[in-house]
Amino acid sequence: MIEVRRDVSLGHYNTLALPASAAAFVEVSDDAGLPRALEWAAQHELPVLPLGEGSNVVLVGEQQALLLRLSTSGVEELERGPEHVLLRVAAGQRWHPFVAWTLAQGFCGLENLALIPGTVGAAPIQNIGAYGVELSHCLVAVHALRVADGAALTLAAQDCRLGYRDSVFKHELCDQLLITAVDLRLATRAQTHTAYPALRDHLDAHGLGEPTPQQVFDAVVAIRRARLPDPAREPNAGSFFKNPVLEAAQAQALQARFAGLPGYPQDDGRVKLPAAWLIEHCGFKGRRRGAVRVHREHALVLVNDGAGRGEELLALAREIAAQVADTFAIELEIEPRVYGAAA
Repeated sequence: MIEVRRDVSLGHYNTLALPASAAAFVEVSDDAGLPRALEWAAQHELPVLPLGEGSNVVLVGEQQALLLRLSTSGVEELERGPEHVLLRVAAGQRWHPFVAWTLAQGFCGLENLALIPGTVGAAPIQNIGAYGVELSHCLVAVHALRVADGAALTLAAQDCRLGYRDSVFKHELCDQLLITAVDLRLATRAQTHTAYPALRDHLDAHGLGEPTPQQVFDAVVAIRRARLPDPAREPNAGSFFKNPVLEAAQAQALQARFAGLPGYPQDDGRVKLPAAWLIEHCGFKGRRRGAVRVHREHALVLVNDGAGRGEELLALAREIAAQVADTFAIELEIEPRVYGAAA
């Protein structure tokens, strides 16, 4: 059985603490409940919007949909070899505790992705990444139900079209699938990725020239806690804009015009520019608009001071994007998913 609630306030279900409501809301804790929830939505002619921890969404007003909160959990070991283990992880599993669990089991590969909010099922949609590692490095497959008819299907990693903060689930398959589980291949022998400058600097400062995976995990947690505000204290959705990736010639031209503009070469020859630097250069760091503001320490984070609305937050985001476009001729892209209004 599933319990569908009507006209549910969503303020406690999103880390921005934005006031919103859902025409219908259901929390499903086992796979058996998912087809029933999809059937209920079809009978009532409501679209289905999946909601994990609400850490990467902007909610605007009333959602004429069935918001489905997936709280399934569990990890299954599918196979183990001399150097790798293959795991199937329930989509509702919380990401950070899962990463900590993998290290406790002696599995490594996810430690750079520590303290990222959200659930395992949301990870492929965003192709989460941090400190030089992306989910694409270890993703094997994604299991899902088709919203239209409840049919089960599996997408191999190459079919997910993972890119920088991007995947097929944000394009052709947007709102068409409900992810139920994710298969990940992790290493059983210690190996670390520590080339990312901020991570390398932190490790060197603590005398960790050859850190263990656990030490990398601890370092990432320390860096993130120092740089990013706690949503429980300052409601936010983490990085609000993607870092733009430009052709090398365009990036070099901008760096010639704007002294100190950092650039990070990518494997495809393009250059990634830090959106936080662009926003700060435009004078938005710490700027307030009504009950929403840009964080005083991190220009990439937008904060709701408690009475902010989704419309206010998006208006501030548009103001920032317009100024960056005018100054640098760069179009910033919002990272969170917006429900209820056009970004």
